Amino acid sequence: MAFMIITIDGPAGAGKGTLASHLAKIYNLRHLDTGLLYRAVAFRMLQASIKAVERQEAFKVASSLKREDLDNPSLRDESIGNLASEISVYPEVRESLLKFQQDFAKEGLSDTRGAVLDGRDIGLVVLPDAPCKIFVTASAEVRAKRRLKELHEKGIDSIYETILEDIKMRDARDRNREVSPLRPADDAFILDTSELGINEVIEKACLFVDLKYPQAKKKA
Repeated sequence: MAFMIITIDGPAGAGKGTLASHLAKIYNLRHLDTGLLYRAVAFRMLQASIKAVERQEAFKVASSLKREDLDNPSLRDESIGNLASEISVYPEVRESLLKFQQDFAKEGLSDTRGAVLDGRDIGLVVLPDAPCKIFVTASAEVRAKRRLKELHEKGIDSIYETILEDIKMRDARDRNREVSPLRPADDAFILDTSELGINEVIEKACLFVDLKYPQAKKKA
């Protein structure tokens, strides 16, 4: 059985994390949501009253990040996500977290089935040689509606227009940053989820994975 590496990239709210989680279960792979790395750095900065503009302090926090820092449920908070997006433009922060991601992907190379990593630049920068790359996308409007629904289900009052504007601003930061701007790798499978349900998304992704890894075995 070949060692499997699947990269999943895309903008915030496109569904890449959900897809990555499902693929990890289907193919029995380890999963890393790399966005949590930046969120963990952001959380520790907030705890230490470090502002986003203090890039050298952000670098120090990123350099000392531990895997257990990713287990904090507060990392999913909206305020953490916004700060994470701001500090993710710093080259030194991205470089500091690069090895963490690469080590996770190759961990247990000889005795495990592999890993799936989702983020913004996994297929382009972190694991450019990965055979199986997926770029998940969706319109900003669809992503805003999904986020609004998610927040309402959690009992959090939110306004659609505010969420939409936040998503567009985050997209702009991701696509226009100097280092690792958000874009699909040339050999990535572009999967637009705007008009698809989760089962359809998983089905299309699995077809691509099976094409890249013909010997892959799924869980019954």
